[in-house]
Amino acid sequence: MNLASQSGEAGCSQLLFANFNQDNTDTMIKRRFIIVTSLLSRSLAVGTKSGYKFFSLSSVDKLEQIYECTDTEDVCIVERLFSSSLVAIVSLKAPRKLKVCHFKKGTEICNYSYSNTILAVKLNRQRLIVCLEESLYIHNIRDMKVLHTIRETPPNPSGLCALSISNDNCYLAYPGSATIGEVQVFDTVNLRAANMIPAHDSPLAALAFDAGGTKLATASEKGTVIRVFSIPEGQKLFEFRRGVKRCVSICSLAFSMEGLYLSASSNTETVHIFKLETQREKPQEEPTTWTGYFGKVLMASTTYLPAHVTEMFSQGRAFATVRLPFSGHKNICALAIIQKIPRLLVAAADGYLYLYNLDPQEGGECTLMKQHKLDGSAEPANEILEQTAHDRPLVAQTYSAAVAKGYTEDQGAVGGAGVEDDMNTLHLDEENEQPPLILETD
Repeated sequence: MNLASQSGEAGCSQLLFANFNQDNTDTMIKRRFIIVTSLLSRSLAVGTKSGYKFFSLSSVDKLEQIYECTDTEDVCIVERLFSSSLVAIVSLKAPRKLKVCHFKKGTEICNYSYSNTILAVKLNRQRLIVCLEESLYIHNIRDMKVLHTIRETPPNPSGLCALSISNDNCYLAYPGSATIGEVQVFDTVNLRAANMIPAHDSPLAALAFDAGGTKLATASEKGTVIRVFSIPEGQKLFEFRRGVKRCVSICSLAFSMEGLYLSASSNTETVHIFKLETQREKPQEEPTTWTGYFGKVLMASTTYLPAHVTEMFSQGRAFATVRLPFSGHKNICALAIIQKIPRLLVAAADGYLYLYNLDPQEGGECTLMKQHKLDGSAEPANEILEQTAHDRPLVAQTYSAAVAKGYTEDQGAVGGAGVEDDMNTLHLDEENEQPPLILETD
């Protein structure tokens, strides 16, 4: 959530950026034949006028600050690679410059300069994507070399793009048009276009991949319909109606880690959570009541109604909803398992993180459990409801990758000179975090 262009509207004047890291769930790590639980697998990155911070999301009751940097001011983008110490930073003071750092060592690994303002940065285990208004740069995460440049993309002033976190389905999605809702899907491993999906009639407003990179959720600027497509085929799998009465600005889309739930937040006070399950067809039964006959006639009449009216009868509705204590603020959501219970997390421009319980069986209205200030200061205690049901199995994820030095000037991205000439190797603390990240010097 980049607030740099909306600082006048933000409720927290210091807040410039907020985002959740890629693995929003408890992670079981097998290392040296010992299985441990990574408590730092969930984190929230916050960029402010005075620097940036990382917070652990392993507990509902406490927002624990795990790192703070005050060396770089006006941080408008800060993206952490999973639970590693690799972080990509952009500052308003140098909006065309990307710095890649090892935050625990306090060292800069490399930097690149681009021809225009950096609007978004996306990371996964293989690629780093830099999004400008009319171009995209694809870097190899191992040595930060530019592998490919997608030039002359349709104007994308908001920097809208999504990168799958999956190694097997490492796709990039971005707008294929500035006037209609076309999605361009690009294979970042084989460096070729995979598909163009005609998702909406209006321009795109939000994109999100599921954890496996096999589904892509989309929303348009109209904001009334959320669609989910198979990747890379582009087949429409689900269609959900967020609302009918008013058009809204969709702020974020987010899948749960297992891909069963999809959240959609907007500039209104309501967050919708949809359940991605295929309804089983029941055998036709003759109605026995007057209302049953009326319903059957109504459904039969849809054959003769306009297509957009007929679609409304088949579109899914929200499985669960959240009522936020504000409206009009930009925000970003994540669905995560915290302390074995499904939660919806909302980081908002009002300077707060809100945590809600999600009932995976019944859905309905979600319960606010806690709110925390994003500056890390203490919040007066509020009543926490008893945490009982809704346990889910932990999702296992492991990762091992290396970052090697050897940066060049290539394909429009200038720079990349490493600054750690006095270090032979750079290792993360292998006992306490995942993945291991190595900087090899010449």
